[in-house]
Amino acid sequence: MQTQLKRGTLEMCVLSILCRGDRYGYELVNIISDCMHITEGTIYPLMKRLKDAGSIDSYIVESQEGPPRKYYNITDSGRLIQKEQEQEWRTFSAAINRLLDGEENRS
Repeated sequence: MQTQLKRGTLEMCVLSILCRGDRYGYELVNIISDCMHITEGTIYPLMKRLKDAGSIDSYIVESQEGPPRKYYNITDSGRLIQKEQEQEWRTFSAAINRLLDGEENRS
């Protein structure tokens, strides 16, 4: 179940982080890994899908500490998608929490 939950929420997590500012891939992995275990191999295919869908864009920044870094930023379309996904998540998780707490509606 944990793998399916990660797969279902990772896009929303990435878009939410990018709403707060531009990030490079490894930085995204580190931020998300504070909450759930993911690898770089998980994030880069997702970033390509999001970019192909027009939800994010990218640009290169030269680095003094190594090779250039590819930064990702969210597009206006991505912000709309993130808001929709967040609302769906909050509604869904509130309903699940009610069930887990034994507060289901009895009709």
